[in-house]
Amino acid sequence: MDWKLLLQLTGVALGLLYLWLEYRADIRLWIVGLVMPCVHGALYFKSGLYADSAMQLYYILAGLYGWLVWRNAPRREPSERPQVRHTPWRQLPVLAAAYALLHGALYLLLTHCTDSVVPFWDALTTALSVVAMWMLSRKLVEQWLVWGVVDAVTVGLYVYKQLPWTAALYLLYTGLAVAGYLRWRRWAKAT
Repeated sequence: MDWKLLLQLTGVALGLLYLWLEYRADIRLWIVGLVMPCVHGALYFKSGLYADSAMQLYYILAGLYGWLVWRNAPRREPSERPQVRHTPWRQLPVLAAAYALLHGALYLLLTHCTDSVVPFWDALTTALSVVAMWMLSRKLVEQWLVWGVVDAVTVGLYVYKQLPWTAALYLLYTGLAVAGYLRWRRWAKAT
């Protein structure tokens, strides 16, 4: 079996487990989130997706941060709904600015320092992922919407880069981002 296929299949299995745990707002998602970036980082680097590859280092650090934030949150009974909330309006301009600055910086880095053939799209998905990961660590409902955009764009990017199994995973992620958003929105209304 070739390394690319093995990394894709391993990444798909970990990705499905991660998404299931995220959908349930289960703290164990952060444990899977520490292993999965190692697999994806190797796959993306070998495929010339340098920003996506570097992004995996961020995911490891963000996973540690998210785990600490969730672990230190007030405890709830297993039968209770997780404490999720909507993104405060005042944070939206800050999140948009953070995305725009990061996208621009990554784009310039990719165009001037790498041989990337997809610098705009690689920078876009990476910058949005940084924002979405921060929102997830804060249990913000709208993180699902940002992930939905990332996932939809990533499907095309991975098809183009000939990573069909990973593209299929992100196609599934796109649909599940809608389901996750609807579920977390219900939870936010109930609190």
